[in-house]
Amino acid sequence: MPQDRTRKLVITGVMGAIAILLGVTRWGFIPWFGGVSLTIMHVPVIIGAVLEGPIVGVGIGLIFGIFSMIQAAVAPNGPSDIWFTNPLLSVLPRLFIGPVSYIVWKALQRIPVVGLIAAGIAGSLTNTILVLGTIGLMGLLPWAALGGIVVGNGLLEAGVSAVITLVVVAAWRQIRIGKKKGSDL
Repeated sequence: MPQDRTRKLVITGVMGAIAILLGVTRWGFIPWFGGVSLTIMHVPVIIGAVLEGPIVGVGIGLIFGIFSMIQAAVAPNGPSDIWFTNPLLSVLPRLFIGPVSYIVWKALQRIPVVGLIAAGIAGSLTNTILVLGTIGLMGLLPWAALGGIVVGNGLLEAGVSAVITLVVVAAWRQIRIGKKKGSDL
């Protein structure tokens, strides 16, 4: 059992570091039309939860949320970044990404490709809906604008998250996708 705890701690640290690296280098933001970016910084949380469970997902989500809060305070990129200095907006929603992804994965793991795609989508939409919902509840943006963001950005982010989750976890766990398996992915 000590090896199991050590592995979980290492996965939490590595995936948390990847989330921070994606933020610091801006690799976690894929440029899209109209100056909008697709965020994939939550993908390490999803992958960690699928590989090691919901507690690991919460840990990586905590690292991601705290990093988001610090980055918003120290190096904001726009006027709305100041909102993310509030831990209710930057940290709390990120704690749910991992558990939701894990629950979806566990429910569908008998069909691994579908399960991984669904876990990636569910984790991404959890991040999008909880962050934007908190923005709406705080009255920072009108609800009508938030719906447009979910459709315009959130669905694309969910698709990208699903593909990355599928490829990374399938390669790690040697899950066959079509005729490819493991490192052949």
